Amino acid sequence: MEQIETLFQTIVRLAIHLIELVGMLIIVISMARGFIDFLKKRDCTRIELAQGIMLGLEFKVGSEVLRSVIVTGWNELGTLAAIILLRSLLTLLLHWEIGVEEKRQTDKLRLQAELGPEAAAFAGCSTKTGLACGTQPKA
Repeated sequence: MEQIETLFQTIVRLAIHLIELVGMLIIVISMARGFIDFLKKRDCTRIELAQGIMLGLEFKVGSEVLRSVIVTGWNELGTLAAIILLRSLLTLLLHWEIGVEEKRQTDKLRLQAELGPEAAAFAGCSTKTGLACGTQPKA
């Protein structure tokens, strides 16, 4: 029975490390892409960066939830709960930030549509239609 428990803990720890690694890779790749998009002055850099960070944080929260399976003491459980709460709050804040930025871009695109294609060219939109990053102006 003890061997099965040891095997279970080993498998869970391996899964935790793999999930954490995936979360870190997603965040690092998102940061690199965000930096490149920033240099290119793309309009949707903030949205895509926030989405990448949010996805990476969700993987990190998932690994912490999995870690709760093998926690042995109340102190560890309290620390784990605080980490999960902090990461969840960061994810919520990023989700709010994405909504604000999407609204700002939608308003900008609506204004550009009202002013014509010259305004879209002047504002530096990345496509001929004035739409950036797959966003559609709301009617």
